[in-house]
Amino acid sequence: MKFADTLKTLPEFPGARIVLTDAAGAEVATIANAPGSAGSFRVYAHLLKRYGAINAEAAAEGLAVFAEHTEDASRNPGKHPNIDRLIGILATGETLDARIE
Repeated sequence: MKFADTLKTLPEFPGARIVLTDAAGAEVATIANAPGSAGSFRVYAHLLKRYGAINAEAAAEGLAVFAEHTEDASRNPGKHPNIDRLIGILATGETLDARIE
């Protein structure tokens, strides 16, 4: 299934942004609920609700949801930073905490 189709199956979440933090509590990224990143906001919010954090299991599901964009991100590092982050988490086993604001 393509990303756009899968995205339609995910619930919408209120909030202006997601703030991701590392194990030390330092902010490592934000994902705005705005044009250009609203899809990533929705995917990450879904993962947070389901897993409580962005861990390897959440990252694997997120990469499946991003579908064709995951392959593009693998071929073009830096083009899709929110997908690159999931690829990195899957590779390292790191966990990011997050909050929706």
